Amino acid sequence: MKALVLGGGSMKGAFQVGVIQAVLENGFEPDMVYGISVGALNTTFLANETGKHKAENRKIDWPLAGRKLLEFWIKNITQPQDISTLRSRVMLGMNTLMSRFDGIVDPSPLHMLIRKHLNDDYLRNTPIQAKAGAVNIETGEMKYVSTKDPHYVDFVYASSSIPMLMPAIEIDNQLYLDGGLREVAPIREAIDDGATEIVLIGCHSPLLYQPEGINARNLITLIERVRDITVNQIVNNNIQWAESYVDRSNLRGKPMKLTVIRPSAPLFLDLQHFNSEDISRLIIEGYRTGVESILRADKAGDSTLVDTAVRDPAVRDPAVPGQTA
Repeated sequence: MKALVLGGGSMKGAFQVGVIQAVLENGFEPDMVYGISVGALNTTFLANETGKHKAENRKIDWPLAGRKLLEFWIKNITQPQDISTLRSRVMLGMNTLMSRFDGIVDPSPLHMLIRKHLNDDYLRNTPIQAKAGAVNIETGEMKYVSTKDPHYVDFVYASSSIPMLMPAIEIDNQLYLDGGLREVAPIREAIDDGATEIVLIGCHSPLLYQPEGINARNLITLIERVRDITVNQIVNNNIQWAESYVDRSNLRGKPMKLTVIRPSAPLFLDLQHFNSEDISRLIIEGYRTGVESILRADKAGDSTLVDTAVRDPAVRDPAVPGQTA
């Protein structure tokens, strides 16, 4: 089975969208799409879109599904207020003192945006197997649910809920947060469910950038920095485990393919200050990286593992709405 595995990365998920478009244009047709954090958001959109294709045409047009995902980002995610709003300092202080802390920001705009673009019938009847993962705060366990789960959308909210910045999501009297606390790239789950040909798209490079002049006294900036450090190590561990597993499987005579596509250099996007141009820039960068990875894999004649360390600025940009060539 072919699996598209989408890692977490907050608003850096725009890079992931560009890679997805390049991969789907190249003819990759996944049977499974699994995601965590922003990867869960992109997974859900693809599941919804393929469900729509099945209902209307009984056939999935994967390049079109990728373009619709790209358009969703370009049209709807243009500024921080599209995702969350900052809570008042007075209420934040009172809620903290009264043990009612509910996050520094209110993610209601993101939740409303997700809900607005989903159709429950399309999700339930999608022809692909799609899963999102979140962490149970009480038990510390990772939980994956499919689109057929009645609480699936709530798990997407939870998977996208950044610890400390956003509130935990209550589901069946249990609280859940970002799946990236345990796994950033849900590749183990995909392999356990039978994936043998995997394209893993990450938002974090193998290296961790060292920002100049970081204001560690800004609480949101500090939380994001700590999260970047943690997430970077977790995703590296996820990928190293996957590489080792695939190598052992091939040695045992059980063929597997793993293509890893992620940025060679750290991506930068200020969660507190970004605009539509920043989102478009990351989408274009992702598309370039995806095309380059595909070209190198074709040239090598082996897509077992793709390294995205080389950049070629001559690769054309995708057709991004509102952008000129």
